[in-house]
Order: sequence, then structure tokens, then C-alpha cells
Amino acid sequence: MEEFHYISSTVLDIETIWNLTQRKTKLRLSDEAKVNIEKCRKYLDQKIASDKTPVYGINTGFGSLCNVRIAGHHLNELQRNLVRSHACGTGELVDPEIVKLMLLLKIQSLSYGHSGVQLETVLRLIEFYNADIIPVVYTQGSLGASGDLAPLAHLSLPLIGEGQVYYKGEITDMESTMNIMKWKAVELKAKEGLALLNGTQFMSAYGIWCVMSAYRLSYAADLIGTMSLEAFDGLSQPFHRLIHLVRPHRGQIKTADRIRQFLEGSQIAQSPKTQVQDPYSFRCIPQVHGASKDVLTHVRKVFKTEINSVTDNPNIFIDEDLILSGGNFHGQPLAMALDYLGIALSEWGSISERRTFQLISGQHGLSPFLINDPGLNSGLMIPQYTAASIASQNKQLASPSSVDSIVSSNGQEDHVSMGANAATKCLKLINNLKSILAIELLNASQALTYRRPLKSSEIIEELYAMYRERVPFVASDRVFYQDIKKSIKFIEEIPVSPDIFKD
Repeated sequence: MEEFHYISSTVLDIETIWNLTQRKTKLRLSDEAKVNIEKCRKYLDQKIASDKTPVYGINTGFGSLCNVRIAGHHLNELQRNLVRSHACGTGELVDPEIVKLMLLLKIQSLSYGHSGVQLETVLRLIEFYNADIIPVVYTQGSLGASGDLAPLAHLSLPLIGEGQVYYKGEITDMESTMNIMKWKAVELKAKEGLALLNGTQFMSAYGIWCVMSAYRLSYAADLIGTMSLEAFDGLSQPFHRLIHLVRPHRGQIKTADRIRQFLEGSQIAQSPKTQVQDPYSFRCIPQVHGASKDVLTHVRKVFKTEINSVTDNPNIFIDEDLILSGGNFHGQPLAMALDYLGIALSEWGSISERRTFQLISGQHGLSPFLINDPGLNSGLMIPQYTAASIASQNKQLASPSSVDSIVSSNGQEDHVSMGANAATKCLKLINNLKSILAIELLNASQALTYRRPLKSSEIIEELYAMYRERVPFVASDRVFYQDIKKSIKFIEEIPVSPDIFKD
């Protein structure tokens, strides 16, 4: 029996979206959503027919052309022109999985009955989602205010039979795809183009994707960091619960709890140590990883609010008989949250690279650069260079986008969020962090071998054994870039449960 997720006013959260993406669940509109959409459209049609008062974007031009009145017989053409003229994205192609999230979030936002779209329009967006017909969208073109105009225009072009889509994994023009699907183009009515383009679904989709990825990488950072601690023959005392209860930051406590669980039953952790203290990159894992976890919690809340909101303009309020023009499309909350998350991601990578540095430094009985016969062999000297390079780039990428603004639309849009730039930058930080953690894993597994015959905990030994199936011990110099690629893939496939989303 096919499983469906029903679009409704029920709060959409990270866990739900995670399950939708993992299970590839199809969408349907709830009866509640259908009523809300149809009721709003009927109200808008009656309002247009009975009231000739200028209302932004319905019977006026857009942006600085908001004072230009549009005749009634041109209202549908106005919406088509809007979608066409705003589809001017450039840069790289957005990952189809993120575009699919854009579809989901646009459908959710339109379902509340404050946007004035036709039911047919929303149903077609659902057909795109369910059939995996994914619009081609570009990474560049949005200022993160007035909505993600260019990306959402590319998302919307296929509705009117134009633009390009992914069909069966290949890029093709929408016209030929419509012939295959036996679809007709949607005839956009007044307000619909604006409802589709005004919104924050580009920033939101990136944000949700990055938040879900960050939760996975937070777990991976704790797990790999614990393996590094064991490989370094580090002290377990800094993770004692009492230390963290007297400075009870939530993320710090969670990290320390998790590391203690990872260390449970370890012979290495229980063996005598010669050092009094370890470097901060080991000793302060709870404080550093924990601070980034707390950032992630905050950012998650921001995006949860956003994806359960109406973000187009103007907004229609049937009960109050009002059509109000405002600024819910402005991406400032998202831009700042994405910048904040970028800092957290950069710090996870920064401390990971430092642990790698410590592991190759020849301390605590480890061979310099974790190789037999150092000198003849360079060992893991240069992977640390790579990690250092990426960690440095992450620090540069963590510089905030949200502090910038460029006036546009003849001065009408005089402050913009630059949240779309923050969004694409955040994804780059995510991918960079995977590489840094992959290099740490390569070093930690190599160093752990030097601790034999002592064993680590069951979970660390299991991780080690799984990893060794893909990346063997480095006995002498070899080409490492394939090992790093395999390590990245391994991190992406570390099994996790939905419990990772619990704060």
C-alpha cells in the first residue's frame, strides 16, 4: 500500500522532512488544504471583479513599477510575463534533491489559503514532486528579498510549459515532458505568478538540507573525534558528567554524554596515562562541538518557523476582508541563521583539523605521520595539508553574507538580505566539513592500529572494522586521494537514527 504525506496545517518539522526524503514518500493535499486554497481563490476572483482599487501585483506592475496600473484583460498575461522575465538565474545547477525540497516547501506555503492561487496550480506542483519531474534551477540570481525571485521563477516555468526539468534523471525541455505526461500548461491567473515567485523557498530548502546534514555531521564529528581521542591515547576525565553539570550548556552536556557512551567498555580509555592534560582539540570537544550543536538548535527553530509560514506578498485575509501588502518574503531571519550555522560548521572543521595535526605529530608512542619508516615514507603528512587548506577556506566562507545589501529595483528594494548567497555558501561549508572529517577518520583509524593489542569500545571497534573494509591500513606511501573520496562516502553512509534530531 502506497504511503502518502498529506499537506495540511499540521506543523512540518525536520523529522517529518527527513522521513519524507528517506522514504521517498509521495504528497497529497488534505481536504483542509483544498478548502483553504479554493476559498481564497474564489474570494480573490470576486474582489478583482467588484473592486478596482489598485492592489500590488494583482492589477499593478512589480517592484518599482508598482504604480503602473494593469488593465483587467491583461492580468493573466502579467503573471506569465512575471515568471518569464524573472527566470534569469545563472551559476551552477541546484542539486535536484534540494529543488525537490523547494517544491515541497512552496506547496506547503501555498496550502494555507493566504496566497490566492488556483487549486490546479498546487496540484500540478504536487504532480511534479510525485513524478520526480524536477525543475532545473540555478544557484545564482536571488538577493534573498522580494523572495527568491530568480530561482523560484525557474521552479515555476514548467507550470506554464516552459523551462527545463529533470525527467528520469536527465535534463530535458518541459515542452517534450508535457507531451509525454499528457499535461497542459497551467493558465496562471491574477496574483499567481507573484505567489509563486515571492517566497523564501530557495533559502529555506538549502537551510533545511544543511540543517539535516549538519545533524548527521554533528554525530559523525563526535564519533570520529572519539576515535581520534582513543588513537591519541587521550584522557577520558574531561568528559566526566560532573564537569559539564557545573557549566550546563545543552550542547556541551549532550556531547559529553555521547562521548562517554562511545567510550564505554574501552580498554584504551581505562589504560594508565602518562600525560596530565591533553590538547584542547581533545579535551574541549564537548565545549566546542557543543557550542556548534547549540547553534544548530537555534537555526533549526528559525527554519521550522519559516517553512510553516506564508512568505509571498500580498497576503489575503478572507475573514477580515483584507488584502495586505507587506514583506514576509524578506530573508533576513534566514540569512542570519545561515551565517550563524556557517560559523558552527567551520568550527567543527577547525577542531577536527587540529586533532588530525596532533595525531601525526609523533606523540604518545605514535610514529611521526603515522607511518612505518618515516623519512623514506611521508605517510599522512600531506592529507593534513589538505585538511588545513579546507579548514582555512571554511573560515573565509564563514564570513557573513547578511551584513551586505545592494539597492535594487530603482531603489524600491533598498535593503536585501543576501540570504541566497548565505544558503549556497552554507552548503559549500557542509561539503567541506565532510572532507575534513574524512581526513580525520583516515588518520584516526591509522593511529588506532598502533594501540594494538588494546581495544577500544564496541562502537569504535565496529566503526574501525567497517572503515577498514573500504580503506586499508597504510603500510607504506600510496596515492591518497581515492582513500579520501572513499572516506567521504563512508561518512555519508554512517548509519544514524532519527534520534540524532533530538536536542
